[in-house]
Amino acid sequence: MEKPSCPKCEHPKVVKSGVVGGRQRFKCKKCGYHFTVEKLGKSIDKYYVVKALQLYIEGISYREIERILGVSHVSVMNWVKQYKIKAPENYDYRPTYKVLNHAELVKFMSLKENLTNTGMMITELGDKYMIIKWVRFKNR
Repeated sequence: MEKPSCPKCEHPKVVKSGVVGGRQRFKCKKCGYHFTVEKLGKSIDKYYVVKALQLYIEGISYREIERILGVSHVSVMNWVKQYKIKAPENYDYRPTYKVLNHAELVKFMSLKENLTNTGMMITELGDKYMIIKWVRFKNR
């Protein structure tokens, strides 16, 4: 493991200074600052961040996004807060979705009843495709 530089003054001369919380602690020889090396966290591919935000904007709930993408709903909530995304408020419609492979998508699109009187969006989802349709709530 190579020694890090000081995060405060960026001086390269640091010495080991014990272990705190299971992580190596260092001390800068120049400014005397104590620090630990940042823990390498698990990062999620930006593709999934963009897809999660797209789905949220389309009105799909956090839990549904979790089921579709396999990403924690808490992560999705954090991304929505981080990027200050506001979902449009439209209570007359609700989204429904289907995840299809290429052959199923071609078959779905070939049927005329699937294309008439509907708003629809098709988006790539890894090696599959997602069709989002909006269904109007019926007045009771």
